[in-house]
Order: sequence, then structure tokens, then C-alpha cells
Amino acid sequence: MEKQNAIKIFESKQIRSLWDADMEKWYFSIIDVIEVLTETDRPRKYWSDLKAKLAKEGSELSEKIGQLKMVAGDGKMRITDVADTEQLFRLIQSIPSPKAEPFKLWLSRVARERLDEIEDPEIGFDRLMETYLKKGYSKEWVNQRLKSIEVRKELTDEWDNRGVKKGQEYAILTDEITKAWAGITTKQYKSLKDLKKENLRDHMTNLELVLNMLAEASTTEISKKKLPKTFDESKRIARQGGTIAGNTRREIEAKTGDQIVTAKNARTIDNKRNKELE
Repeated sequence: MEKQNAIKIFESKQIRSLWDADMEKWYFSIIDVIEVLTETDRPRKYWSDLKAKLAKEGSELSEKIGQLKMVAGDGKMRITDVADTEQLFRLIQSIPSPKAEPFKLWLSRVARERLDEIEDPEIGFDRLMETYLKKGYSKEWVNQRLKSIEVRKELTDEWDNRGVKKGQEYAILTDEITKAWAGITTKQYKSLKDLKKENLRDHMTNLELVLNMLAEASTTEISKKKLPKTFDESKRIARQGGTIAGNTRREIEAKTGDQIVTAKNARTIDNKRNKELE
């Protein structure tokens, strides 16, 4: 069963969600939804009381609620109660909130948008570009970022073909690529940019993104030629692909005298440039 974790935004508040490709359904964290609708600082207690109230009233809704692993506040995957779109609509009826109607409209739009993107993937890219632009990134950076997503997808497709498992094995190979081109581990890279749960690529500069793409694209091409049969062989290829970009990085740094892998944040840089132009 293919699932994809995501963060959805409602009125600037984060709602953890997960797309189940087999069922073609979104599942949403109930705790996050309750926190948004009620603005309580104790959403777990509110949900616990609401479940008891629904059970007392004879409602079967709370019994049908599922549980899935989602990223918790500490960055770890933890089990949490989730509801699909239909269940959430029913649940919202039991939560007195002035935000209930706007939230229903938002929920309907989210459900429809994902199905639209399946039918026409280009729609997803357009929406993604709009999201990045709203966050303050330059159009040039966003174009690079979208290209990097395409390059990454080609790499993970190749890993799938070679029998690499999603999750830990993906992370290990990614780390090998990063160490080879950037000279530091992925964890060190995120620490350098003062990141925790955030996506590292969303905080790379244009040049960092380009080199990361070169590393991943090189890894993909080498893997397609060598057809590795074991995970260790894929690790060696990951290092080879990363080394190609690493050599390029060192050559650019030698010519310019500037470090490429830095604490600089792409969005901060773009926002600063925009203010200077105003």
C-alpha cells in the first residue's frame, strides 16, 4: 500500500495528512484538526472527551477511526488517530466552531485537488510553484527546485527497480550521495542550516540545488548502466555519483574562493534581494 505523508495548511496552521494511493483517500490527523477548529492548547484532552461523548450518544464514528504513523513534534514517526474526508465531515458536526464551514470548504478542495493531480500531474507542479512563490522564493529558484524534484523521482524510480527499500535504505543512499558531493552528512548539512524537520532542499541555494541534482542524476545514470544487484553495490554507485558533483564543487570553490555549502538559506537570500529592489 503506497502512502505519502504531507503537511496541509489551513489558515496558516499545519495539519498532518497522508495520501493512500491504493484507496485514493486523504487521512488527516484528528488532533491537528481539533486544534485548528477549537484553538485549544489541549487538543488530545478535547478529543478524548469528544470520543467519550460520541460513544455515550451511540455514535459509531469513534469506533471506525483509524490510526497511522505520522511525524510528531519531536520529528519521530508516531501513531496518531486519523480520519478520512468523509469521517472528518461527520466529526466536524460535533465540534462547535466558527471555522467549521470554511474548514469544510478547504477539506473539499484538498480532496479534489489531489485527484486532479493524479489525472494531470502538471497541475501539481503548478500548485507547487505557486506555494513556493507565496513563501518568498524567487521564480528562478522555484524552477530549479521543481527540476530537482523531477531528478529525485528518476533516482528513486531507479532505486525501486534495483530493489532498494523505501525509508531507511533510501536515507542511507541519500546520505552517501550528500557526503560525496557536499563533504558532510545530511544530518550535518541540516544542522549547518539550523533545520530540524524542514526539507533540506527547500533551504539550499541555487548552486547547492544544481550540484545536488548533478549528484543524483549521475547516480541514476551510473545505476542504469551497472544494474547493481545488492544494496552494497548501490551504495558504491551513490558515492560515485556524489563524487562527480563533489569534484565540480571543489573546482568552483577553487576558482571563486567561496564556499558553496553554507548556512545560507535560499528563501532568506531571495527575500533580501526583493527588499533591495523595492
